[in-house]
Amino acid sequence: MKDSEDKDKIQKNNSLNEIPAYNEIYASLCKRHTKAVQDRISSGRVAVAGLGGLGSVIATALARAGVGHLHLVDFDRVDLSNLNRQQYRLCDIGKYKTEALLEILEEINPYLDIKIDSIKIDKCNIKYIFENDNIVCEAFDDAVSKALFVDGFFTYYKSGVLISSSGMAGLGSGNDIITRKINDRFYICGDGKNGLESGQQLFAPHVGICACHQANMVLRLLTGMTGA
Repeated sequence: MKDSEDKDKIQKNNSLNEIPAYNEIYASLCKRHTKAVQDRISSGRVAVAGLGGLGSVIATALARAGVGHLHLVDFDRVDLSNLNRQQYRLCDIGKYKTEALLEILEEINPYLDIKIDSIKIDKCNIKYIFENDNIVCEAFDDAVSKALFVDGFFTYYKSGVLISSSGMAGLGSGNDIITRKINDRFYICGDGKNGLESGQQLFAPHVGICACHQANMVLRLLTGMTGA
């Protein structure tokens, strides 16, 4: 969460729009999740790498849960073809996905601490870009980018957890999408076979199921659950 001074500024600036105070939003989340659970979620530091059909859904779910510190990374801009499965709006076309999603998430909870990086992840910057994040969600579409990211993450980071994805294309049964625990630092969500390279299309519900598996695993880890 933002610090107390930032929270006061937000409330003062939004008072005319009747934005609820931080304590009201926090109390509402505690009522739904219990205070003990919410305090663990609120202290979470989670990055989402890739803000398309997977990442934009993951980030939105985590913001609604009140994850206190989010780090959003993507180099791309919103275009019309994204709207069939991503969390953006017509008014977001042309904007960087990081900036458009930040605006959306701040309308959900303006008190979250959200950092954005409008850059493309490569072999050089992956070495340092996630150094302040405890959990990272990989949310790319193509298999090559996924493989490079996973390899880079475990090469350069000796702590932290990676939640990746593999197989969310097509309109197969949603029950085929599962979360698998590879080890204590690596989880994979998806059906494991129907990636974009399979030639199938990406649809909002099927992609969303995979994204919600990733977001759910984040919340499980933040609240002390380690099993898939």
